[in-house]
Formats: sequence, C-alpha cells, structure tokens
Amino acid sequence: MGWIINTLTSSIGKKLVMSLTGLFLCTFLLVHLYGNSNLFGEPAAAKLSFDGFSKFMSTFPPLRVLELGLFLGFVLHITQGVMLYFQNKSARPIGYAKMPGNETSPLLSRTMIWTGSFVFFFLVVHVKQFFVDIRLTQGHEASMYDGVKAAFENPTYSALYLVALLFLALHLNHGFQSAFQTLGLNSKKYTPIIKALGLLYSILIPLGFALMPIYFLLKKCNCI
Repeated sequence: MGWIINTLTSSIGKKLVMSLTGLFLCTFLLVHLYGNSNLFGEPAAAKLSFDGFSKFMSTFPPLRVLELGLFLGFVLHITQGVMLYFQNKSARPIGYAKMPGNETSPLLSRTMIWTGSFVFFFLVVHVKQFFVDIRLTQGHEASMYDGVKAAFENPTYSALYLVALLFLALHLNHGFQSAFQTLGLNSKKYTPIIKALGLLYSILIPLGFALMPIYFLLKKCNCI
C-alpha cells in the first residue's frame, strides 16, 4: 500500500492521475454535448426531449454513481494540476530572466494552469446556475430546458460562456496530447495522429457547445 501512495504522490504519479482524469473528463464532454443536442429544434419538442434526458440522467441510480465519479475526477484533476504547478515552480524558485518560449516548452503547456483556472471559475458559475439553483433548489420536476433557455438568452452569461469555451479549447488542445504522452503513447508512429485528434477534438467540442448560446440568442431576436 505504501508504494502505491508514494507513486501517486510523486511527480510522475500526479501526471498519471492528471492524464487519466483528463481523458475521463474528455469522455464526459462528449456525453454532455450529446445530451445538450436535445436543446435544438421546435421549442415544445426540444423542451420535452431535453427535460426527459435531464431527468433520466439525474434519477437513474447507476448514473448517480457515475456523477459522483465525475465529481471526484474533477477534484483530482484540479488538485493534482495545482500541486504540479507549484511543485514545478518551486524547482526553479529564482525564475527566468526572460521567458524561454519554445526552447523549453510550448506556450500552451506553460499556460495550462491559467486556462484551467478560468475554466474552473466558469465551472463553478455553471454548476451553481444549473445544478444548485435548479436541480437542488427546485427539485427534479423543474424544467432544465427553461433554465438553460433563460441563461443563454442573457447576453452577459452567453458572452462569459463563449470566453470560457475559448479557454477550454486551448486547455484541451494541449491536455489531450499531453495525456497520451504521459501514458507512453508518444512514438513517431502515433504522435502525429494523437496531435491531429487533439486539435480536432479541441475545436469541435467547444464549437458544439458554442452553438447553444448562439442559437438561443438568435431565437430571442427572431433572427432564425
């Protein structure tokens, strides 16, 4: 048991946990985007479909267990990321006279803590908006569709959402590739494929989520 704890608390262990939880969260984003696709279409049908999906996701027992796993995944990913950041920073306490740029690491790698921090900030706002204020406060009978619609019809919230997606795209682009590299899949054969998939994923997933606030804003002004 001791060697397991020592491994997980080491630098390599932290990176391994970051990689596995990161890939797990990438899978969650796909499921989340699929569920949110129910928002599009004729309002009455979209409301029935999205509310039905939301209720199923929040009441089906096995999914509630996965929800706890998702929460744990977020906590581990965030805490390990912060610990790694300060661990790496303490290894060079004097710092650099000037930024080393690509001579040591790509810009996206050096800004992961900041892109991740903004995404985390927005995640707190997002969870409060939909999980706390709707599901916990109003119960499972509340309409998640109405809550999403009201949020995305608010230009301020939609703007914050779109900015968060930009930071998420940057975070995903490096994180996706880095996760596979940590797991040892960084050979000449697989690295170009992983980089291409990471770039594609980091564009398509945020773009899919971005369509939601744009859709509701355009609907509100009768532009579509």
